[in-house]
Amino acid sequence: MSLTRQTYWAEHALLDTGVEPGVIVETGDDGRISAVRRATAPPPGSVTLRGLTLPGLANAHSHAFHRALRGVVQAGHATAAPARAHGGQAAAEAAERAPGNFWTWREVMYGVADRLTPDSYFALARATYAEMALAGITAVGEFHYLHHAPGGGRYANANAMGEALIAAAAEAGIRITLLDTCYLSSGFGAEPNQHQLRFSDGTAEEWATRAAALKGDGNTRIGAAVHSVRAVPVDQLGTVAAWAQERDAPLHVHLSEQTVENDACVEAHGFTPTALLSDHGVLGPRTTAVHATHLTPGDIRLLGHSHTGICMCPTTERDLADGIGPAHRLQSAGSPLSLGSDSHAVIDILEEARAMELDERLHSHTRGHWTAAQLLRAATADGHAALGWDEAGRIEQGALADLTTIALDSVRTAGPPPHLGAETAVFAATGADVRDTVVGGRHVVRDGVHQLVPDVPGALAESIAALRD
Repeated sequence: MSLTRQTYWAEHALLDTGVEPGVIVETGDDGRISAVRRATAPPPGSVTLRGLTLPGLANAHSHAFHRALRGVVQAGHATAAPARAHGGQAAAEAAERAPGNFWTWREVMYGVADRLTPDSYFALARATYAEMALAGITAVGEFHYLHHAPGGGRYANANAMGEALIAAAAEAGIRITLLDTCYLSSGFGAEPNQHQLRFSDGTAEEWATRAAALKGDGNTRIGAAVHSVRAVPVDQLGTVAAWAQERDAPLHVHLSEQTVENDACVEAHGFTPTALLSDHGVLGPRTTAVHATHLTPGDIRLLGHSHTGICMCPTTERDLADGIGPAHRLQSAGSPLSLGSDSHAVIDILEEARAMELDERLHSHTRGHWTAAQLLRAATADGHAALGWDEAGRIEQGALADLTTIALDSVRTAGPPPHLGAETAVFAATGADVRDTVVGGRHVVRDGVHQLVPDVPGALAESIAALRD
């Protein structure tokens, strides 16, 4: 990433003191903020950021190839309405549709995964990460388990798929934490199925050897992930946890997304997934549990007392009919919250922040569980911390110069006074209202136009079309 000194003048900016008007943000050639000060007008030579400037948004949970599923997995799951006499064939076809859930969705996902190569994955991920930049996302946590060729054959470069993702993020202009994922089993004691063979390294030791060859840089950090308790045998969880601990690297894990997994874990081991992870050293402040939807009170205590982070992905959790996780109880117990777009049904961290509060309202029948500022912290500082970018997520001297500017004059955001910009951003704005995205001081999105990927919709359409049968 080429970095140069730059001076930005934010019409309004969210600082520790709240929304402030007229804020100068100077960036150095190291990609960090060198100064923050107030000014009533843009100084000569500065770049104006019109609207509300926030710290860059963090997408703490992504599966880039799932972007190819958008729209496709929404077809065929409607409940049939009563048919008129002349509509019998349509009614019969509708009646044959099985209700959709996570497991039926997963079969469609496998079909996309089977067709990816390093080159096609690069193209799809580059376009997907460019879409993220347009939505104000400056860092992504890529939960990466698509390691090998279909059928499990090894590429000459064992990390060809992971390196394709790293290169894609660099070309799209955003930071990436590659969460290289250990995935060894199709279920408790079961071998990988034919689709999952390309996910598996055989053993956790072999996974660790391959993952150790991945290299970070100024734009990239390398972390680890346990796909789930069903996908990593209990006697190999400690290997993954130790790998991350030795490197002080982030460690992520899918946790209790489905009650079926919980029941199978209790049957196999006599413990909930959370208790199993706790007993094998996986939980802790460097760890982020993704989803954490179906938890017991004891699970919540274990996660909170260990300060394990929680990444909520409300749009995906709604899309897959997973349920509403106990986000507020988890945070109250001691778990910091972050947000992710996961399956990319939409890519909009502002929507994820809003959904976390609104879903909690549906569940509890009360309003106001988090302030807008608290929700934005999950979307910025705490999200970056979950990805190992502790120096990002705030607008202050010494922090990474990653900024997102939201328009305050769109049809969604016009009207409220600027001092309520945080509330406007969370409860009214969408990713479509992002006007500017700055990463390391570089203006990646300017006035809503990506500066590195000229035609993001075209790149998405082309890369997805290439994966169709």
